[in-house]
Amino acid sequence: MQFASENVNSFGKIFAKTTGRENKNLTATLLHLVFRSGIISLVAQDAIRVLQAQGYRVTRPRRQVLEALDEAQKPLSPYDMQKLLREQGKHLNHVTIYRIFELFCRLNLAHRVLSSGGFVKCSLGKREGCHRFVVCRQCGAIQEFADKGLCQEEDKFAESRGFHTESHLSESSGLCSNCYREQRKQNPTG
Repeated sequence: MQFASENVNSFGKIFAKTTGRENKNLTATLLHLVFRSGIISLVAQDAIRVLQAQGYRVTRPRRQVLEALDEAQKPLSPYDMQKLLREQGKHLNHVTIYRIFELFCRLNLAHRVLSSGGFVKCSLGKREGCHRFVVCRQCGAIQEFADKGLCQEEDKFAESRGFHTESHLSESSGLCSNCYREQRKQNPTG
């Protein structure tokens, strides 16, 4: 998204130079058109580069799943993804989709959300630390975070018990700030 934003902002500066006026609405409109026009996002472009760098081909099914996952607003199971793609006139077997999800998880391009069993795109890229989620049990909002210190503490804990950690899986469930605020409004004493 940053690349597209920079290009649109550059266009906005050129517009301002040639016309002598700045038009923030034009920039906002262009950004909207860029992201809604089917141009692949920077997240998807980065994922394609990761696939290629790791020696994987960017096949049509992988690209379709990647693009749909990039636009998804919630975790998707292979069946959810199959239905979403079918609605777009694309047909993939749910087993193929599952294998693609597994590949994306191995390459840290996607993560499985433990509480739902669905998959989401990795929003943190190569940020150090184990990637974790906080999941709102009320509205389903998900936030991804990475904390290198938390990973190190978990490793120390495991090592103190004679265990060698290879990966970390956890997520926290509770209420997001909006749902918590609403709950407090409805039940101020609870």
